[in-house]
Amino acid sequence: MQTIKGPAVFLAQFMDDKEPFNSLEGLCKWASDLGYKGIQIPTLDKSIIDLDIAADSKTYCDEFKGKINSYGLEITELSTHIQGQLVAVHPAHDIMFDVFAPSHLKGKYKERTAWAIDQMKKAGITSQHLGLKAHATFSGSLLWPMMHPWPQQPKGLIELGFKELAERWKPILDTFEDNGVAVCYEVHPVEDIHDGDTFERFLEATGNHKAVNILYDPSHFVLQQLDYISYIDHYHEFIKAFHVKDSEFNPSGKKGAFGGYNDWKDRAGRYRSPGDGQVNFKRVFSKLAEHGCDVWAVLEWECVIKSPEQGAREGVKFINDHIIEVTNKRFDDFAGGEDSSEKDLKKILGL
Repeated sequence: MQTIKGPAVFLAQFMDDKEPFNSLEGLCKWASDLGYKGIQIPTLDKSIIDLDIAADSKTYCDEFKGKINSYGLEITELSTHIQGQLVAVHPAHDIMFDVFAPSHLKGKYKERTAWAIDQMKKAGITSQHLGLKAHATFSGSLLWPMMHPWPQQPKGLIELGFKELAERWKPILDTFEDNGVAVCYEVHPVEDIHDGDTFERFLEATGNHKAVNILYDPSHFVLQQLDYISYIDHYHEFIKAFHVKDSEFNPSGKKGAFGGYNDWKDRAGRYRSPGDGQVNFKRVFSKLAEHGCDVWAVLEWECVIKSPEQGAREGVKFINDHIIEVTNKRFDDFAGGEDSSEKDLKKILGL
């Protein structure tokens, strides 16, 4: 068993052009003052961290880590959710995802993919420079438009999609493995890796690559009506990162799982601050601890009702209240259970 580390917070949703959210120092002081012990760091904004420099300079990374440590914080993981997304984009999504591309690559989709792959490799090297063992990202998606197809999928289409996805990721995975860092894919709708079946398909397509792992976020499974507790039983050996985010699914006579044309607040499935939704976090934390998952509990704030500031304030206590300090003794040790000789055991059985 393993005691989960935390509380930590993912900075992406809190970054802003207003203080204290407009600088790394401001974000660190804010998180530390709230009581967080760790931060998960997005890497798209060069004012926070510059992967181009960090991958080449251990000194830059040492200074970056030292700055964060000076606030009493640890780096839980780096995040390349956006760069990972851009590793594989279906043409139907090209224009919309171009919002995340550097200005000189907008409309240049092949060059954008090459840039994303290069950024991912640099993130692996940077993670090693920072002494990190896990990394948070998205898989990207070539197949999502085929998720509920009409007409039927041509035979071999899904296999080819996962083969191509794996080919794009293999050089990245090799870089991460060489640097001793796990690539933790957030299992998430709109990604090709969005449940257990698709994770297994991708893992097989990569030749069971050792760097392939999971960022577990139960909120996404509630929206899919997937058993997020037994998911841990199936895949605990791959869970190397953990987002604490809540959600709820309230279908009606008018809308259900495919209510995505509505604004978030009007959908049957929507994200909530921890404790405000339907995720049974007592069981989630128990399962992760029971299976020995060595993870940080990282708050990811996404809520259609509550403010990010309130969500962050409440998140510290919520995570602290759910972390289980695992026991090193049995509750009934007082009642015996000592080793006995085979002769004594036979006597107990009346043999």
